[in-house]
Amino acid sequence: MSSPAYARPSAARFGHAVRPARAATGASPFDPDETPLARTRRARRMARELAVLHPDAHCELDFTNPFELLVATVLSAQTTDKMVNKVTPTLFATYRDAYALAGADRADLEQILKPTGFFRAKANSVLGLSQALVERFDGEVPGRLEELVTLPGVGRKTANVVLGNAFGVPGLTVDTHVGRLVRRFGWTVQEDPVKVETEIAELIPKKEWTDFSHRVIFHGRRVCHAKKAACGACGLARWCPSFGIGPVDPEAALKLVKSPAASDTE
Repeated sequence: MSSPAYARPSAARFGHAVRPARAATGASPFDPDETPLARTRRARRMARELAVLHPDAHCELDFTNPFELLVATVLSAQTTDKMVNKVTPTLFATYRDAYALAGADRADLEQILKPTGFFRAKANSVLGLSQALVERFDGEVPGRLEELVTLPGVGRKTANVVLGNAFGVPGLTVDTHVGRLVRRFGWTVQEDPVKVETEIAELIPKKEWTDFSHRVIFHGRRVCHAKKAACGACGLARWCPSFGIGPVDPEAALKLVKSPAASDTE
């Protein structure tokens, strides 16, 4: 990939050298001496840069209504969005709403869901979810987090995906990518997704939560990989205390950057 958005910011661009990485030397990327105000300013600067790096960031699950997105998000556990998108056209052509899915034949449903993996457990989840929607919400997906999380198999992550993308209600989606990256950014030391969400909500303006989540997920899939980050090709290098945990040579790092087509396999 040759896009300048993935070239490491140079010292000349910023007028001084990129600071040494704390994480690269074994130290925690979270700096306890960084003031809350300084951390907030750094986080927001990084968030603005993410918007430049990933202007195409969006929800990669296909859906036409809140019910479809809710079910698709539940099915996306331990599989890829690409795989879910292959299955849901058949699923929703067969079961168009919560009423239809609540009454689905289990064997038929499992056969449709089989490519997503863990299909028996997922069949249980979407059946229970649909039955709860019918019994408690007249088959409609509620648009409030407090109600969404009462549904079987729906946690805050799934609820925030639905709120942000189907209802236009800002939500922070803390999946494995978001959790990994915000810890690498030195924004938090928390491991629990709910605690991470709470701390990041203090750093990023609420109106940006949904788009910010998509951008971090894109960055995690394409650049800041779990096993080997493409540090030398990362546009966030200037502000990231974890710079150096992956190759810093631009040419070597660029080889690690995944294209959009390749990144959706994660």
